[in-house]
Amino acid sequence: MTETTLPEHWFSNVEQALIISNEDDITWDVDTDLVVVGYGAAGSSAALEASENGLKVTVLERFAGGGATVMSGGVVYAGGGTSVQQSVGEIDSPQAMFDYLKLEVQDVVSDETLMRFCEQSASNIEWLMSHGVKFSGPVYKQKTSYPNVKYFLYHSDNSLLSNYRGMQAPAARGHRGVIKNGNSAVNLGGALFWPMRESAKKLGVSVETQTEARQLVVDKQGRVLGLKALQLVNGSDAEKRHQRYSAWANYAAKYFPNMLPGGKSMRRLAKHFRTKVKQIEETEREIKFYRARSGVVLSAGGFIFNRKMVKHYCPKYLKGLPLGTHADDGSGIRLGETAGGATKLMQNATAWRFINPPQAWSRGMIVNQQGARFVNESSYGATIGEAMVERNNGKAWLILDSKLVKQAWREIAPGKVLPFQQMLAALNHIVVKKKFKTVNALCEHYKFDEPTLTKSIQQYGQIADGGVIDEFGKSSTDASVLNPPFHVIDISLAQSLLPCTVLTMGGLDVNEKTGEVVDKNKQSIKGLYAAGRTAVGIPSNLYMSGLSLADCIFSGRRAANHAATERLSSSN
Repeated sequence: MTETTLPEHWFSNVEQALIISNEDDITWDVDTDLVVVGYGAAGSSAALEASENGLKVTVLERFAGGGATVMSGGVVYAGGGTSVQQSVGEIDSPQAMFDYLKLEVQDVVSDETLMRFCEQSASNIEWLMSHGVKFSGPVYKQKTSYPNVKYFLYHSDNSLLSNYRGMQAPAARGHRGVIKNGNSAVNLGGALFWPMRESAKKLGVSVETQTEARQLVVDKQGRVLGLKALQLVNGSDAEKRHQRYSAWANYAAKYFPNMLPGGKSMRRLAKHFRTKVKQIEETEREIKFYRARSGVVLSAGGFIFNRKMVKHYCPKYLKGLPLGTHADDGSGIRLGETAGGATKLMQNATAWRFINPPQAWSRGMIVNQQGARFVNESSYGATIGEAMVERNNGKAWLILDSKLVKQAWREIAPGKVLPFQQMLAALNHIVVKKKFKTVNALCEHYKFDEPTLTKSIQQYGQIADGGVIDEFGKSSTDASVLNPPFHVIDISLAQSLLPCTVLTMGGLDVNEKTGEVVDKNKQSIKGLYAAGRTAVGIPSNLYMSGLSLADCIFSGRRAANHAATERLSSSN
């Protein structure tokens, strides 16, 4: 708090906290109980929970709301025996869920917090359904990155792999929100957010859009009293232009990927509209101060679209395709830091290198620049991505043979997979894949070490025949003997025709019991909370599909409950 200048690596418009002697030093425009910054899954969960606990809630949202949540696949990772699991005969328990997640989460949160997450999982699904979110079966039981549109429950993790199985059979925990015409794996998160937004409206939650939080207000004891925001006048021409340009920028970025004809031009157009948005923000906003008597919840997402922050903290992931919106600029994290909040795991990000479907691809062999295997090819995409980026400089190649290529074409036939899955697999078969008659020719082209690759192919065949136990845990039924000619697809992080999506996992350190932001000495900062990807949470070590949204709900409700409890105790 004694800092008068921001560090060189700040890369943000967030201002240093305003320190005042008492709350009367500010003329407050809005007096409320809880201010929530950012309106995605975490923000809406905090707002709903706080409102149900009797708090007056004001949400500040820089754009229209929904953020990365709406752009997601709408998957909530839940288990422990949810009503949806029970309805389709999936047997699960909080302990079984904990035993599996512990393998993925490691020590990024305490065992106590992880168990609480698992124990509350089923009730969180019921809570979401009480606010209008719909979940259902049927269940998809095979390995896949994302199931066909008729399935709404699936294994969105590594639990089907033999080396992840414990004493109990694996349970499907990927709960997809039911949405019509969800013929994709992205832009389906409205199934979650839209019902929550409607429920919040009915409960009287005040949502102020086109409003950017820029500065926290704290007293001399370090307690957060409220914040300053910049807001476009409601109903003004500037607000309408801001909404229009923001929507166009998101549309151009979402629906015209780089690999499609004209994709790069649409990306440039999106950047053009974002520039117009910033111009409006710089010249046509007014200052408003918000008194938050029960605290401020920072739930403004991560920082994957702040490319300077990514370059500073996790440069290995720069070449991946950012997942989220341009509101994921790290502003929530930076706000917390100005009040003395500590950050943690800022170097952590996740890269999703999905290769299934087609399932035939996962029966092929992935190698690094030396020609050596380094991962179980049947693993969940984030597991493959982590091994590729963190240990192999973001480089990887998938080696198939002719029988697997033919199998892959059959598996991506119309109606068997989602259209985008069919398109990506077909594009890579036609445009990217290269064919080699011999190992020598393959190695000469990619500069692999020939003895290493030869040994890899031989050992992989032995795994498929059941003669060798795979060091990476792959079962013989998931492997294949590879015979020439060999077909090779570059699946590296930067491969434009097979996008590898990335998002950041680090953020503000929090008290895991309360959701309060903590300082470098692990002391809670009163009046300040963080939730979702603004904070370190359950998925901050290794991501599984739906784990971020599940953590948003868990952490958003946690913060709101503690703020309500504190408010009640102070009023007695």
